Amino acid sequence: MQRFLMLLALATLAFAGSLASADEYSDTVGIFKKAGESAKFFDNSYGYAVFPNIAKGGLGVGAAHGNGRVYEQAKYGGDTSMTQVSFGLQAGGQAYRQIVFFEDKRAFDEFTKGNFEFGAGVSAVAITAGVSGSTGTTGSSTSASGGQQDAGTRGKYNKGMAIFTVAKGGLMYEASVAGQKFSYKALAASK
Repeated sequence: MQRFLMLLALATLAFAGSLASADEYSDTVGIFKKAGESAKFFDNSYGYAVFPNIAKGGLGVGAAHGNGRVYEQAKYGGDTSMTQVSFGLQAGGQAYRQIVFFEDKRAFDEFTKGNFEFGAGVSAVAITAGVSGSTGTTGSSTSASGGQQDAGTRGKYNKGMAIFTVAKGGLMYEASVAGQKFSYKALAASK
């Protein structure tokens, strides 16, 4: 019963924390445009998916959820959502912003064809104040930064996609296996 109540609380946290206004999308894009190496990806990517707020929490079993928008060549083309379930040693909760860059049309089409999933081996570059490490399903990298606006990051495309995150708050200890699943719905006028 205790595990059920915790999962219910996590689902509520994820849903409540995933609602975003139009200004939050613009603000999130602005943060990534000013944050270290992620800024360079706006100039050479075919498109991107932006998530202003992803809520994540867990105690043994974890969950994360967030809603976002997908942009094709800087034009809003559809909505996306991300769901993640993780198992392993973990405790706590956190909220973060995330952006997924698409190197070319092939990567964009792969992401937007319906249900897309990042499996093991994909990691995101974490942009935070102080010393940061990567987040994601496996792997790690570290970098140092002075803050969100001048972060020193290392990022590159992996199979046509590059992922960056910015922590918003919370504390999460995690040594777990997780995968992010995405759904996509094009705007009625865009396709």
